[in-house]
Parts: sequence; structure tokens; C-alpha cells
Amino acid sequence: MATVLKPAKAKAAQRVIEVLDFFDEQHRQASVMDIARRYNRPQSSTSELLASLVDLGLLYKDAASRSYTLTPRAAILGSLSQPRVVRDGVLSTLVDDLRSQTGHGVVLVGMVGPNAQIFRWKPGVRPLESIAGQGLFSGVQDRLCDTAAGWLLLSTLPTQRREGLLRRLNAEAADDRKFAHGEMSGRIQECDREGYAIGPMGFDISASLAAVLLPSEPNERPMALGFVYNKADDVDPTSLIAVLERSVHQCLAPSGGIDRLSPIANAA
Repeated sequence: MATVLKPAKAKAAQRVIEVLDFFDEQHRQASVMDIARRYNRPQSSTSELLASLVDLGLLYKDAASRSYTLTPRAAILGSLSQPRVVRDGVLSTLVDDLRSQTGHGVVLVGMVGPNAQIFRWKPGVRPLESIAGQGLFSGVQDRLCDTAAGWLLLSTLPTQRREGLLRRLNAEAADDRKFAHGEMSGRIQECDREGYAIGPMGFDISASLAAVLLPSEPNERPMALGFVYNKADDVDPTSLIAVLERSVHQCLAPSGGIDRLSPIANAA
């Protein structure tokens, strides 16, 4: 993933989002150095940023341990305008259930310009092999064409817009990252026909992904939900797709509830 130089104001905004992205089920609290090491930031400026977020009511600081945790304001901020499955926590519960029942990592991916971005990552039981030495985490981006989730998201675009975006991605890519346009277009058309994608995880992770699109209302941005697993694991990806399709249907049923998933043969 190429590093893009940003103006100072954009960098400041990026660092705020990085702090919020850091906190998840595995990282409910953090020290200054935890965050500085994750994003390769100076300790001094990271400390100043965290102090500002405490003043804004987005972080709590524990005086004894000198660690930070998110406040309810951080959780509520922006959530009230989101679709029901996000606003009411239905999607978050679904992710937890999928991981609990299969043991595989679960990822939620959205489209941000020409990139796919991880909105939510729930690690599985088995660690994933990393290409670049760093694991998956919320907020990381990769080109839409480099991840099976991106193929699914591209399949939601009108043909003319999709083809133009593929040409742009190829034109801006280094020689070793270019792709055969016709082959890539064919993959995306297949995703459109099948309604799911099986392929590379991307995001500098040497793993595979089995993903489906989440149903969305008009004018809502598409999102893909999938299982992440090691290529060497004995996994039947079509079984994983069946789990996803069934559970997504349950999640978005008119009742709005989520039935607990029952174990599926060959899914783990």
C-alpha cells in the first residue's frame, strides 16, 4: 500500500481517527506508547493528541495507570445517522456470532474512493500470515482490485463507472502492481452474477477471503462481510459463503433480531 503525502491539517485529522480506530475488543485501553508504536508516531505528539481528546470528551484517562479508554461519546458520535444494522448494534453482534461459531476472523469492508477500507476486524482463533509484518486492523486501506472484498464492492457500480475506475487504478499503479484489465473485469462480473467473492484478502495479508455483500437501502454505500482464513487451512469456502448468506438473511429479517448461529459442517 503506497504512502500518500498529506497536508498538515489532513495529517492531524488522520491521527485522531487512528486513535479511535486503535480501540477494539483486544485493545479496550491503551497507553501513549501503544498508539505511538502501532502508527509509528512520536511519543510527544501522541501524548499531546491524547490529552486533547480527553479535553474533548472522547477519551478517559486513568490517573493511576496512565492509560486511556474511549468514552460513550466516542461510540455515539456519528452512529445515530447510520443504517439500523449499524446504529442498533445488529451488525456488530452478527460479526461476534460468526467468529464465535466458526473460529475464523470476520471482516467488514467498505469502499472509500478507489480503495477498500476495513471498517471492522474481528480476529479468528488462528493467527494470519502477514506479508508486510503487520496484521489487520480497522481503518487500513488497500486498492479495490487487490482484495476479493473490493471485487464485490466494484460489482455494485454501474459498468461505465467501474471500467473507468479500473483504468484509473491501472494507470496509477507501479509496473509490478498492474493487472490484466479484461481478466479483472471478468472477475468482477462473476461476483455480480454470483453475489459473493472468494479470493485474496489483500491488505498485505497472505490469506484468503470468502465474502458476501450486505443488502442496503437506496443511497446507502455498499459493504462486504466475510471470513478470513489461511490458505493452508482445510477450509471449504463455499460452506463459509453459505454461513454468511444464511446469517445475513437472519440479521436483516423484518423482526430485526439475530438467531444464534448453529455450527455448520466443514465451515471451520
